[in-house]
Amino acid sequence: MIPLGVFARKDIIFFALMMAIPTTAGTGSEATVAAVVSNKETKEKFPIEDPKLIPAFAILNPKVLVNLPPHITSTTGMDALTHAIEAYIGKANTKKTAHSAILATQLIFKYLKYSYDNPLDLEAREKMQIASYHAGVAFTRAYVGYVHAIAHTLGGFYNGLANAIILPIVLRQYGKKAYKPLARLYECVTLDTSLSTKEKALKFIEMIEELNKSLDIPNSLKEVIIDEDIPIMIKRAMKEAIPLYPTPTIWKYKDFEKIFKILQK
Repeated sequence: MIPLGVFARKDIIFFALMMAIPTTAGTGSEATVAAVVSNKETKEKFPIEDPKLIPAFAILNPKVLVNLPPHITSTTGMDALTHAIEAYIGKANTKKTAHSAILATQLIFKYLKYSYDNPLDLEAREKMQIASYHAGVAFTRAYVGYVHAIAHTLGGFYNGLANAIILPIVLRQYGKKAYKPLARLYECVTLDTSLSTKEKALKFIEMIEELNKSLDIPNSLKEVIIDEDIPIMIKRAMKEAIPLYPTPTIWKYKDFEKIFKILQK
């Protein structure tokens, strides 16, 4: 982002323009109300929100992305997918956020792996920028969920690629509470309506896991998470998410604990 500030004079106030030029296709910050602050001393990573953080213009230039390292392409792309999915399955979803979330999800499944394999392809890079933007539009209005709450606290302790790894695990833990919206996303990506709602939802989660694998993203953090850190991370995740995030269901301490144990396997 390039904030240009607010300038004042005795007789007039000038509100300077803010424009955003994303350098990855993942955070969606060019469209959002949020920013993330990291405190290395307390090992905290937490979001702040203010309408003033929403830029007036977003400049999407795919040429900026062509030299990104492969792991940045993959992990930020999965960040965008997480934004879209959490916005869509949450209870604050609207027609407008649903439209953006579905579009982002479709584009990511079509273009993320291709842009990962073909980093110089400007069309793929552009489509991923559009996907990231729409995912940002969706989640800045419909919020995120437990994936982000857990990822933020993990990021504070260890940094890394948490969203991509956590996403399918949390979606499975939601169970039937999330089957209907996940099934709808499956239909939008595959055009397959032949399966049951549960089958479509589980197939969609499998598609996420397969995409992670194709992008060389691991499925656990077994060599990263330290047992003694888990209680404080759970408390921080709960403090961030409950009751602010409109998740499909409300979790208790033991539900978060289960996620961390799965991540250690």
